[in-house]
Amino acid sequence: MSASQPGRLVSVKLTPVGRAQTFLAADPPIDPPPIPGHQVVVHAENGQAVGTVVRANSALADKRRPPADSPQRVVRLATRDDLVARLKHQHRESEAQRVAMLKIRERGLGMKLTRVEQVFDGSKLIFYFTAEGRVDFRDLVRELASEFRARIEMRQIGVRDEAKMIGGYGSCGRPLCCTTFLTSFEPISIKMAKQQDLSLNPSKLSGLCGRLKCCLRYELPNAKGAVHGGCGSEGCDNPSGCGSCSTGGSGGCGTCGTR
Repeated sequence: MSASQPGRLVSVKLTPVGRAQTFLAADPPIDPPPIPGHQVVVHAENGQAVGTVVRANSALADKRRPPADSPQRVVRLATRDDLVARLKHQHRESEAQRVAMLKIRERGLGMKLTRVEQVFDGSKLIFYFTAEGRVDFRDLVRELASEFRARIEMRQIGVRDEAKMIGGYGSCGRPLCCTTFLTSFEPISIKMAKQQDLSLNPSKLSGLCGRLKCCLRYELPNAKGAVHGGCGSEGCDNPSGCGSCSTGGSGGCGTCGTR
């Protein structure tokens, strides 16, 4: 599809780790149109951001197409000033993470800081962290807001989200599935490993996040012998229970039709 055609899609990575996101091309079109390797300014979830254009998978383009009225859109090619501003933001993010980790340690808070992200306009810092339970971080937020003169947002994430954010390589030698193609985390049970006759050694079944590997679910054969089926045996013995099987179009089980 040419750059001048409406609805053209652009695949952009906002961080070095993580799957690419799909954005609608700028309207009017950018001249010259962005190609893989170009850096662009886009409207993302947290406002404007700078990302790198990557090669898109044309077979998945329609599935990943944002709605026509979606704010997820390429704004322009990144200028020198945009790139300099982003480098300054990265320096500030590193400094904010260093200071926050010191303050967390001083206060003895039961939380682990994963990453700090600054929005493109510099008005807000977002701190992502993991914790076993609820954490009273109100005093920490006040100190950070005073230190960096910006709005502070604390977001608690799960250990799987942490692995997706940090990245790494699985025991298979490939980049983590959550950083390349998975869009959501589905329930996984030990029964899925049993039905595949896998070793029940926890060290072999756990991913870098410490939870059961995501591939235990989507590599589970179904009754007909097809991979990615989701159900374990004839008569439907879905390891995660009927109604949660991803093969059902309406939230039911794709093999037995149970809701």
